[in-house]
Amino acid sequence: MTDETMPERASDDTGRSVRKPARRNLVATVSDRLRAAIREGRLKPGDKLPSEQALTREHAVSRTVIREAIAALRADGLVEPRHGVGVFVLDTQPPTAAFHVETARISSIIEMLELRAAVEAEAAALAAARRSPAQEEAIYECFEDLGRLIAAGEPTTDADLAFHLAIADATNNPRFREVLTMMGRTVIPRSSLQSGQGEATPATYLDQIQTEHRRIVEAISARDDEGARLAMRVHLNGSQERYRSLIRGSELTAAK
Repeated sequence: MTDETMPERASDDTGRSVRKPARRNLVATVSDRLRAAIREGRLKPGDKLPSEQALTREHAVSRTVIREAIAALRADGLVEPRHGVGVFVLDTQPPTAAFHVETARISSIIEMLELRAAVEAEAAALAAARRSPAQEEAIYECFEDLGRLIAAGEPTTDADLAFHLAIADATNNPRFREVLTMMGRTVIPRSSLQSGQGEATPATYLDQIQTEHRRIVEAISARDDEGARLAMRVHLNGSQERYRSLIRGSELTAAK
């Protein structure tokens, strides 16, 4: 057992040695409480989280625990720190009105997103380190094409896939493109939940995705491999959370 996972010891009022919770357990506890507050609507999209100092008092933990708990929420796409302002809750509502919900299919999508997070987070980091000027330009062009389609209300699945393939190409390792190509259009999960050829995804949902894409592009352009890895992980983990919310909403509807 490592020092990080071993419970700390302290003395109680009688001088006896007592066990204190490990920091890792405290981080999980605090992050779960904050997730529940977001899920239950006590913290709504756009709300600012209490200050770090207020959270340390509320949960009786150190500032380090609070920072790690918020980092976990950020990785899940639930919150967004804004420099000099604070940490804000993101809109993670899934596009329930526009999609045909089938729990089994959404579970398969989540499994695909977990695989993509493992592959594409590393692809983004390699792209940041290895991309050529031409490859950087190709990524920007795909990003801008996707933005134009969103603004026009036109289908975006193929453009979204092209964006991720451009990042895979910028790794200069052809195996990344091969993996995504084998997955096909299912790489973009909303493609399997839409009926017909039109864009059935709410604009607010697409705007959130494009905001996440922008962070990936900016990190790759800056040759910030760690930043690119984190931005891609936040993007794909956020998608997982959005589709998990879709399942929860479907289950609640079925129970009524």
